[in-house]
Amino acid sequence: MKPSPNISRRTFLQGAAAAGAAAAFPSLIPASALGANGGLAPSNRIVMGCIGLGSQGTYNMRAFLGQPDVQVVALCDVNRESSNYYKGSTAGYAPARRIVEDYYAEQQPSGAYRGCAVYQDFRELLAREDLDAVTICTPDHWHGLIAVAAAKSAKDIYCEKPLANSVSESRAVRDAVCRYGRVLQTGSHERSRDNARFACELVRNGRIGRLHTIRVNLPIDNHGPIDPQPTMPVPEDFNYDRWLGPAAWAPYTEKRCHFSWRYILDYGSGEMSDRGAHIVDLAQLGNGTDDSGPIEIFGWGKAPQDGLFNTFMEFRFECRYENGVRLIGESKGPRGLKFEGTKGWVFIHIHGGNLEAEPSSLLQEFIGPGEIHLGRSPGHHRDFLNAVKTRREPMAPVEVGHRTATLCQLVNIAMLTGQKLRWDPKREEILDDSEAGRLLAPPMRSPWCL
Repeated sequence: MKPSPNISRRTFLQGAAAAGAAAAFPSLIPASALGANGGLAPSNRIVMGCIGLGSQGTYNMRAFLGQPDVQVVALCDVNRESSNYYKGSTAGYAPARRIVEDYYAEQQPSGAYRGCAVYQDFRELLAREDLDAVTICTPDHWHGLIAVAAAKSAKDIYCEKPLANSVSESRAVRDAVCRYGRVLQTGSHERSRDNARFACELVRNGRIGRLHTIRVNLPIDNHGPIDPQPTMPVPEDFNYDRWLGPAAWAPYTEKRCHFSWRYILDYGSGEMSDRGAHIVDLAQLGNGTDDSGPIEIFGWGKAPQDGLFNTFMEFRFECRYENGVRLIGESKGPRGLKFEGTKGWVFIHIHGGNLEAEPSSLLQEFIGPGEIHLGRSPGHHRDFLNAVKTRREPMAPVEVGHRTATLCQLVNIAMLTGQKLRWDPKREEILDDSEAGRLLAPPMRSPWCL
C-alpha cells in the first residue's frame, strides 16, 4: 500500500505564512527565509522537528538544517546534555539547540536568533500544528511508538533504521503510515549510494547469471565492556524513566544508555539490526524482495552469559527465499555483502560503497533502456524532502523498512529459540511454532502500548 498522491503537503503549504509563522519562529527571521534575496518563502518551506538528539540524531539534524528549504523549529530529547555518547561525543537537546540557533543567527544581521523550542516529551512536540515532518533518532525500542504517533499527528517521518525493535511494532508503523497517508524514509542510507544501486541493477538484470546465494559479512567490533556494570545515580537533567519507556524497568548504569543500548535486547537487537540492517536491506533490493522476505530462517548465535550486554556477539544464519536464493550471514569478514550467480559475483563494501566483481568487467557494464533501473538518489536526506513535496515514495519507504526490520528480527528469534523458523511473508506469521511466534510482539511496560 502506498500513501495517496492526492493528500496535500499538510496545511502549512497554505497556512504557515498566514497563521503559523509567528508561533513557529518567535524571533526575527532572516530576510532570505521570508523569500527575499533569492530565498524561499514560508509556503515552500518544510518545517521540521527532531526527536532523539544523540550522535546520529544530531548528525541527521545537521543534514536537514543545511537544506535550503527546511526550517528546524523544535527539538526533543530526554537528556539535556552529556559527553558519554559515541566515542565520547557530547549530545542532548541543549547542544543541539545551540547548533540550530547559531546556524540561523549567522543568517541575521543582528547575529542573534532564539527561536528553537525544546521538549523532553515527544508528544508535546508532535502536538505542534506548524510541523510538517519529524526525525526519529531515538534508541530502537522507541521507534515504533513515536513513528505511529507521528503518523497519526499528520507528520511525515524520517526514522532511523531499524524501523522498529520488534515485528509487531514495525508492522504497526507500516500500517499507520499507509492509513494516514504519510511519507516515511527509513534511515537506510546505504540504499541511496550510487554504487550499491548499480550493483543491484547488475544482479536484477542477470549480469551475474542466475542469483543463487547472498553472503552477508557482519564483523563485530568496538562493542565495549560486557562485564556487570554497577548501579549509578541517574544524572541530573536526564529523564531515565522516559528513556526506558516501554522497556522493563532496570537500574540505571551509564553503559545501559546512549551508544551502548544497542547491545541490550530490551532496547536494540545488536549487530544484526544495527549495521546488519544496512546490509540486509541491500540484499532485499538485489534479490527483488523489497515487499516480501524469506520463507525459512535458522541460525546459531553466542551471547554473553553474564553482565549487561546480551545480544549475539558471534553468529551464523541462513535464510531461504521462495525463489531458491539463500541468504547466508556470519559475524566475520569484510563488512558488506556478496551476490553470487552462475556467471560471476559482485561485492558491495558497506561504509564507503566500493565494489568488487568477478569478472571485473562487470563493473563496466551498461544498463540499457529496456532493463531494470533502480534510479539514483540525490542523497538520502534530500530524497526524503523531495518525497515530502511530491508525495512519491522515497528510496527507503515504509514497506522496505518494515521488511528489512522483520528479517533482522526473525534472524534474532531463530538464534534465541534455536529453531528453524517457517515464515509466511504474505500473512507475516511464523508457522507451527507458538513459542517463536510470541517473540514477534514482546510486551510493553505500562502505560505504553500500540
